[in-house]
Amino acid sequence: MRRLLALRQEQKLTTRHVRLMAQSLEVTERTVWRWLAAAERDESAEPGARAQSKDRFSATPEVRRLLALWKGNVAAVHRELTARAARGEGAPPPSIPTLHRAIQRDLTPGERAGLAGGEREARKHDVFLARPRGWRNHVWETDHMQAPVLIDVDGTARRPWITWFTDCATNAITGVAVTPIHPSRESVLAALRSAVLREDPYGPFGGLLEKVRVDRGKDFLSRTVTAAFDLLDVTVEDLPAYTPHLKGTVEGLNRAVESMFLAALPGYARQPRPGKRPSRPKDEVLLGFEDFTARLLAWTRWWNTEHQPAPLRGRTPVEAWQDDPTPLRDVAAADLWTFTLEDAGTRMLTTRGIRFRKRDYVGPWMTGQSGIQVRIRFMPHHDHCIEVYHAATGRYLGPADLADQATEEQVSAVRRAGAARSRRLKKDLEASQRERYATATHAEPPRRLGALTGAQADAELARSAGTSLSQLALPYVIPPAAPPADWRTPASLAALTTAGRPAPLPSSRDSASVVPDGPAGRGAPSTPDEDGDPS
Repeated sequence: MRRLLALRQEQKLTTRHVRLMAQSLEVTERTVWRWLAAAERDESAEPGARAQSKDRFSATPEVRRLLALWKGNVAAVHRELTARAARGEGAPPPSIPTLHRAIQRDLTPGERAGLAGGEREARKHDVFLARPRGWRNHVWETDHMQAPVLIDVDGTARRPWITWFTDCATNAITGVAVTPIHPSRESVLAALRSAVLREDPYGPFGGLLEKVRVDRGKDFLSRTVTAAFDLLDVTVEDLPAYTPHLKGTVEGLNRAVESMFLAALPGYARQPRPGKRPSRPKDEVLLGFEDFTARLLAWTRWWNTEHQPAPLRGRTPVEAWQDDPTPLRDVAAADLWTFTLEDAGTRMLTTRGIRFRKRDYVGPWMTGQSGIQVRIRFMPHHDHCIEVYHAATGRYLGPADLADQATEEQVSAVRRAGAARSRRLKKDLEASQRERYATATHAEPPRRLGALTGAQADAELARSAGTSLSQLALPYVIPPAAPPADWRTPASLAALTTAGRPAPLPSSRDSASVVPDGPAGRGAPSTPDEDGDPS
């Protein structure tokens, strides 16, 4: 380009030179002439770059706010700016192509995606650094995952939850636990025990770790779980919210298990279905909870022993684990069980056993032990059995089972009754909320549908009014009727009467003994004295 510019300045530039340049750059001759004209105005201009202008439109903060308001819709932003200019609230906007070019030039792809879809979409355009892999048991990551698979749990289709621990250095799944419904701290403790133990069937992965990463979940940060980590001398790294990239090992495992295992199971909830309203086939047979757990554990063994993740460069997780010379620290199964129990404080052992949560627990070892102070530890949600320790020495005394525990038939009957009550309540609530409104084609107040005649409305109001009065009326709530006008009533009593209501008529059996009211009649009251009492 500089050679052509020099030839043009020397007036030696011909059409042949321009044609050869256009053919070599695969552009038109008109484009080459435009580049030459721009280079004459500004020698630092690059070929193909648009001319810089001081009046060029750029994306202002107001344009950014409107982009966020309209979810990245540039045409909607242009209409909004045009409407504001018509109201005299700003300068007229440029054309839509100019607005598009300004947004593409002044905003990065991440900013455009963030204004349209939020922080999660913007994060897809970020660049993340990879952590050093470290050594085995250096850092673990843990997470809950709701499997997109429907399984049969006591006759009800549910989506189970998976809780697992994974080693960041070897990509090995060290521990896993499956819960039919929402997970809790019990799920975390069960998965932690299976991760730390190296005995069959958990080995060879395991041992005490140095650090674990969690994602601010209340189950992982509960008092019981954090106490267990403290006893095991494990550092808990609480990651900020909505930062899955900071624990990429377990997040990658969550994505891998769905595409490599869960998608092929019956009851997969995200399977493409035919028809406008896709639904699960009625003849589809779901897996039971036991079968699903067995298949998941088998896939976990395959992942650890046969799968070759890309970061391991042709090795399986078990090979990477065995090639690592880092020494392992083991914990006895009995001690680990104690560490992962929840402390419930001290109780007194009486002749009825141990009172815990308004229920009695007994055990065969309690004979002759009545009167000692004990400490209770238990597995969360497993309240049928507790572990008892001596309060002073900490010595393990033994387990205690729930006294007078209900049979399975009784528990099933209670659950069926509760489910029936819930269904009735839900049906009643839905019936009370079945209100229909008319469709509106112009601005108007909502019109409730359901026609009633005047007689029906009056009858319903009278019935409801009578019912409410009969339920709410109390003798001391309704004030007495006002006495006749010619009676001399103390002011303190007149304030407690209802004005305008006639006095009640006497009954028929007393009518013979009652004389007309008046000063000389028997119905007239006595003249009150100075204190207001009758004389």
